[in-house]
Amino acid sequence: MCAYRTELAGSRGLELVAGDLSFPTSMTFAPDGALYVSEAGLGWGGAPPGGRIWKVKANGTRMLVADGLRDPVTGLTWHAEALFVSEGGCPGRISKVIPGEGRRTVLDNLPGGGNYHTNMVAFGPDDRLYFGQGAMTNSGIVGLDAYGLGWLRRLPHQHDLPGLEVTLAGVNVRTGNPLLEAEDAEAETGAFVPFGTKTSRGQRIKRQLPCTAAVMRCHSDGTNLELVAWGLRNAFGLGFLPDGRLLAIDQGLDDRGSRPVGAAPDLLFHVRPCAWYGWPDFVGGQPISDGEYRPARGPHPSYILLNHTELPDPEPALLRFPVHSAPTKFAVMPETYRAWAGHLCVALFGDERPLTAPKGPQTGRCIVRVDTQNWTWHPVFSGGHRISRPIDVQFHPVDHHLYILDFGYFEINGTAGLHAGAGTGRIYRLCERSLRRLMERPTHLDNRVVKDV
Repeated sequence: MCAYRTELAGSRGLELVAGDLSFPTSMTFAPDGALYVSEAGLGWGGAPPGGRIWKVKANGTRMLVADGLRDPVTGLTWHAEALFVSEGGCPGRISKVIPGEGRRTVLDNLPGGGNYHTNMVAFGPDDRLYFGQGAMTNSGIVGLDAYGLGWLRRLPHQHDLPGLEVTLAGVNVRTGNPLLEAEDAEAETGAFVPFGTKTSRGQRIKRQLPCTAAVMRCHSDGTNLELVAWGLRNAFGLGFLPDGRLLAIDQGLDDRGSRPVGAAPDLLFHVRPCAWYGWPDFVGGQPISDGEYRPARGPHPSYILLNHTELPDPEPALLRFPVHSAPTKFAVMPETYRAWAGHLCVALFGDERPLTAPKGPQTGRCIVRVDTQNWTWHPVFSGGHRISRPIDVQFHPVDHHLYILDFGYFEINGTAGLHAGAGTGRIYRLCERSLRRLMERPTHLDNRVVKDV
């Protein structure tokens, strides 16, 4: 497990700020230090359905700001005296919530109901609203893996919508067909089409907007929606560096479904306008047909697109995270951290084996630092048994302490399914001095996946 354990775990360096949250996914600060947190709204473990936003007071108590949001709520961003909320429901939606004044719709009818969702908002130097939109499938073809996913469990669901015009290779996958009563019923499904729909070699699919597997942008009122870049499978974490560069954390392909891919890493990208990031046929610039991506759960994948030469060259990644470590969101380190100013603190949510890959050692479940000069990652700490699933990190705008959002207890058992604990989510604070001490400590674990001891 990447979760490098330090003496900090269980010590006075890590302070509980608030608890009893049900599957929180995002937090944000107002400029005066007021803290807001969102709950996904997934009804696992007896949690009440519907997304919620809370304002967390200094004593750890909280006040409800908004509820009844489409689940899962995936992002929360403070901008211009308001909260911008990403709702990954069906359909997806981005809302503006002004505390005390209610919710207003910014964008609606975004792709939803698939494997991934409408993701977090980040505002750029141009004051535009940027957001990620996840893929509806693992790798372009709707498959029966939907049944095994705790956040989906339904078929059919929406198929992917390309952001650039594509020509299909006519790859079709034969599976059982649970939509028909006959036990031996089968279906053939191709890429970028509904379940049970065949495609042919040379078939053209026009670009669409909104699309999936993309980063898009619009004005803060939702007007003038446009594509920024396509081919990011699930750009869950999004943010700008001080110099204006847009970064995205892209969660990698899984060994599951109708087109499984083995050992695909999670990636960090510099998002450039009009670029293609390779999904569904490349991984960080490498062909999906490379031997290192041979899956354990199916045949080696082939290309599903024929017109690579018509598309921009697939972009290489700045950084490859450990396979299935599931980096989620990041925060840029403030100037007060001196030598580390401008580096990233990144939350690694951790693997979801055996759904996303065959059984193996746990990965993720820790906080790492990314050096933005040489694009290497360095373990910081795991929090021991206190932090289950880190999903977001933020620096306080006034005192610059690091706040860590823990999604809570969430594990998958191969036979018993999903185990998730309502009310197990928490917010922790790590003071600046303690974080400095951790980063100064040599670990000898850089850029390796290690098992927690």
